[in-house]
Amino acid sequence: MNIGLPEINRATVAKELIRILADEIVLYTKTRNAHWNVIGSDFIDKHHLFETQYTQLDEIIDSVAEKIRTLGHFVPSTLGETLANTALKDEKFDGFHSTSIIASLLADHETIIRNLRIQITFFANEQEDLGTSDFVTGLMQDHEKAAWMLRAHLEKSSS
Repeated sequence: MNIGLPEINRATVAKELIRILADEIVLYTKTRNAHWNVIGSDFIDKHHLFETQYTQLDEIIDSVAEKIRTLGHFVPSTLGETLANTALKDEKFDGFHSTSIIASLLADHETIIRNLRIQITFFANEQEDLGTSDFVTGLMQDHEKAAWMLRAHLEKSSS
């Protein structure tokens, strides 16, 4: 493979992308769980919100996996590998009322945003991979928007 990045850089970037992928998969699963199990008078509204978000996360998961492959590395394929690489907690929601679910999902998006912010600089400066840095910047922007949407629902609920 001759794409302007040495194998050591591609391997390091792929390893970090695998961590990003694991976070995305865990958040997808939690969002899907929220979609299935949310209860309360705002059920329909939140059911649709969570569906929109897990659909977006599904697209992100595919793009991150494909980015790993473009660097010449294989994508982990087991739940064990996913859980070993994630920074998020695989946990049940504290009840299935929308406000507690949204608070939990928001915290996960914010964790991902903070981690991606660090990776943007790492990929560009230390790995000399501006393409992956740009790619991760786009992921961060997607999570910032999703977090904003969730935050707006919490603000709406508290007023």
